Amino acid sequence: MVVMRRTSFATWPCSVARTMDLLGDWWTPLVLRDAFYGIRRFDDFAAGLGIARNTLSERLRRLVDEGLMEKQPYQSDPVRYDYVLTEKGRDFFGVLAAMTAWGDRWLADSAGPPIVLHHSCGHDAEVVTTCSHCGQPVTADNTEMRLGPGYPPRLAQALRDRNDPRFR
Repeated sequence: MVVMRRTSFATWPCSVARTMDLLGDWWTPLVLRDAFYGIRRFDDFAAGLGIARNTLSERLRRLVDEGLMEKQPYQSDPVRYDYVLTEKGRDFFGVLAAMTAWGDRWLADSAGPPIVLHHSCGHDAEVVTTCSHCGQPVTADNTEMRLGPGYPPRLAQALRDRNDPRFR
């Protein structure tokens, strides 16, 4: 029997790769989405997602271990827990909102988006990624990716040596 192991991206010099390593699969963002809907209890996550209990246990354990959620006991005999988003977990909202915006644009049927984001200003919101300096939208057409200060110098030099387009 051949055992396939997933490649770890945890130490790659890329925030997308590291985030995907943390998420690991399609269930993890859905667990986080449901947490933003207000789901807190294991049985409610399981029922809403239709996820196998062992898979859900592993995803919740990983989210707790990585600091996106914390367990808070709500019953002592037997001990049962609410799974509550931490600050790190709540900060993931922007990622889900961006995924929602993209899905609404490209995947929603003719009836429209299945979920809308209703902002505290009283209006439904469309998420737009904007530049923190000028406030203009950030798009693939007006933005380029460059190596940042956290990129390993040894790897940056290798990119320079082969004129890789990631290094400008």
